[in-house]
Amino acid sequence: MRSLALTWWGHASTTVEIGGARVATDPLLSDRLLHLRRYAASPAARAFEADLVLISHLHHDHLHLPSLRRFGRDVPILAPRGGESLLRSVGGDRVRPVLPGDMVEVAGVTVTVLAATHDGGRGPHTRVSGPALGFRVDGGGRSFWFPGDTELRDDMAQVGPVDLALVPIGGWGPTLEDGHMDPADGAAAARSVRAAVAVPIHWGTFWPVGLRRIARANHHRLFTTPGQRFVDALEGDHVTAVLAPQGERVLL
Repeated sequence: MRSLALTWWGHASTTVEIGGARVATDPLLSDRLLHLRRYAASPAARAFEADLVLISHLHHDHLHLPSLRRFGRDVPILAPRGGESLLRSVGGDRVRPVLPGDMVEVAGVTVTVLAATHDGGRGPHTRVSGPALGFRVDGGGRSFWFPGDTELRDDMAQVGPVDLALVPIGGWGPTLEDGHMDPADGAAAARSVRAAVAVPIHWGTFWPVGLRRIARANHHRLFTTPGQRFVDALEGDHVTAVLAPQGERVLL
């Protein structure tokens, strides 16, 4: 059985080393996105090294074209069917459109495509849309779950058990809208998939410029504290919660 390692780059962006492959999730590796600013160290160059990229949905903070263009042109990308037109500039021939229920053998791992409960459109100024996705990845006798942005779902119980769950537990303010999980929901999801280790993601990275000064309570609840609240919610549980420092490789 091979080792399993994780580097969290902030937001929903990670590199998971599994089965000899490096799998990148939703790479948003810039310091600014529209009105959002990164309040953490910039990702290191190795954030752009991968054997496979997974895109959970078409929102700008998950399908970020400038970041995707910095990956090698031979790196395959699995993305929601319907978003192909957005990805032409990064090399459409390496993009594999997928839907919930698909199973793909790629880069030495097996990817099972899952459904998610979240808006799948690109945004208000385009009709481009596709399903929101999650993924289970298996390789080298190890497994991880990356649900993308989603609410709690009953079918999460059918995903596990998994060695690692990457659990989205926050947002970028000023509210946590439908289609997301808070720390308590995230803990319930980690239990549902029977994760051995759960790492909270999608929190503590991006925040609107200036909003901290005028919405301090929201910043504290949605930006500063979600990670520790997630850990507290799993205390004494069969799931081990790990707070991964941004940019540091964690061997699991």
